Amino acid sequence: MLKELKIYNFALIDALEVHFSSGMTCITGETGAGKSILLGGLSLVLGKRADLSALFQPDKKCVVEAVFDLTDYTLKEVFDELDLDYQSETIIRRELLPQGKSRAFVNDTPVLLQSLEQLSAHLVDIHSQNDTQILLQDSYPIMLLDALAKNENDLVSYQTQLKEYLKLDRHLQQLSDEQSKADQNFELNEFLWQELEAAQLKEGMEKPLEERLEALANVDFLQSQFGAVVQLMDNESLGLREQLIQLRGLLQSIAQKASTYDGLADRSKSVLIEVEDLLEDCMRALEGLEAHPEELQELETQWDQLHRLQQKHKVQSVAALIEIRERLNTTIQSRLDMAEKMAAIDKEKQAVYKSLKQLGGQLSEKRSSTTAVLESELQRLIQKMGMGDAAFKIEITPGENFLSNGIDQVAFLFKANKGGTFKPLKKIASGGEMSRIMLAFKTILCQYKKLPTIIFDEIDTGVSGKVSDQIAQIMVGISKQMQVLTITHLPQVAARGNHHYKVFKKEELGIVQSDLKILEGTDRVEEIAAMLSGNQLTDTAIAHAKQLLN
Repeated sequence: MLKELKIYNFALIDALEVHFSSGMTCITGETGAGKSILLGGLSLVLGKRADLSALFQPDKKCVVEAVFDLTDYTLKEVFDELDLDYQSETIIRRELLPQGKSRAFVNDTPVLLQSLEQLSAHLVDIHSQNDTQILLQDSYPIMLLDALAKNENDLVSYQTQLKEYLKLDRHLQQLSDEQSKADQNFELNEFLWQELEAAQLKEGMEKPLEERLEALANVDFLQSQFGAVVQLMDNESLGLREQLIQLRGLLQSIAQKASTYDGLADRSKSVLIEVEDLLEDCMRALEGLEAHPEELQELETQWDQLHRLQQKHKVQSVAALIEIRERLNTTIQSRLDMAEKMAAIDKEKQAVYKSLKQLGGQLSEKRSSTTAVLESELQRLIQKMGMGDAAFKIEITPGENFLSNGIDQVAFLFKANKGGTFKPLKKIASGGEMSRIMLAFKTILCQYKKLPTIIFDEIDTGVSGKVSDQIAQIMVGISKQMQVLTITHLPQVAARGNHHYKVFKKEELGIVQSDLKILEGTDRVEEIAAMLSGNQLTDTAIAHAKQLLN
């Protein structure tokens, strides 16, 4: 409920503070007095855009502040979704600076206009005669049908499932796109991986491969050289071994005669042992040398393949090739796993699809069972508002597509006269008719759903007499369910309000301003009398005004 509205430096308003209460509050005033300015200030605080022309004094900032009592509303989740601090008494402030910048605050927390607009949709519903486009949207009559059919829980379940369905659909599409990209390179990646896999790559394989390759490639040369070495060392008469044996004998005989030379004898012995070991190793190497042309060819092929793979993948080592092989394997495996993953997600999506169809069908059935009640109630209300021959027809056609509120396509049909043909509301109803239809919608809706404060901006224009009384009575009925503010030219409506404000112009220091005052007692009687008699306070008008008030 709107408790307070403060407006500073806006349009023709220098400073204005007004307090509102529950029930029905009527706002009257002469044309041009500033009623629309009051509504404009409220619209500003609710997130509508404004420009510098709205400043009363161009060198000062404009401030509009509204205080709402949210005790009877379950709006904490809305605040949480918008990341705002919830308070049962919420203050919304909007500032328009002379430099053209705009700022908005909810409970002193800065917010974006988008967030402010989303929040204000749960607080105030402003409806004017020219603002009936909402009736032309399929979602509005569906919302009314859902309220009558008590579809709230089913609708929440449906929307939860719809979110999951769309999430799975997006995920499936994403995987499908990834699969398409992977398919383009799959054969090439698989070929490259098989090529690297066939190379039997191992860390550190280059050095032993190179050494073995060198040995096999030079086996003839090595045999001849080792043969010459063995011959040089093991010749019976001239070989190095035989000469070292003789050398050791000579040095041992010298050491026997002079112990001073024992070290030389020992050294010759060591040299002989080392030469014999060297000879044994060379003979073993010679015996182990054997030509293996097939192995040599195989190793040469492997060596060439390694260099070719390194050049192909532009790397310098086997370790880098192994890394590429593993990366290709991961890519290939991911592609192979993707089909299985997509099948699992598609299965889950089909299950959610089935649930959605069932929930959508339940919503459709309950709505269809409610259309007759809604048609009858709408007809009753608009007949009270002077449209005695008008009638409604609501056609619901379940479709295949999942919409935000179900699967139904709704045709909201209307005829204004007997014998007429039902046609879409937007093609046949006049502005005045649309306003009264909207009023009928609100009357029904407030019985089933907790609505925000509603403001009717001169929607009673163009009606009079008994119809005016009926409109006033309907507004009073709505005000028992929610706070109603109505800007009106009808004395019948103004007299039925629990509270009555008058907008008027005043002049101070040569400057015209708009102001607002509450009317009570004699002031209210005179205002209604003036509305009845065209600003002439006749005795008859005053008597009539008192009668209306009583």
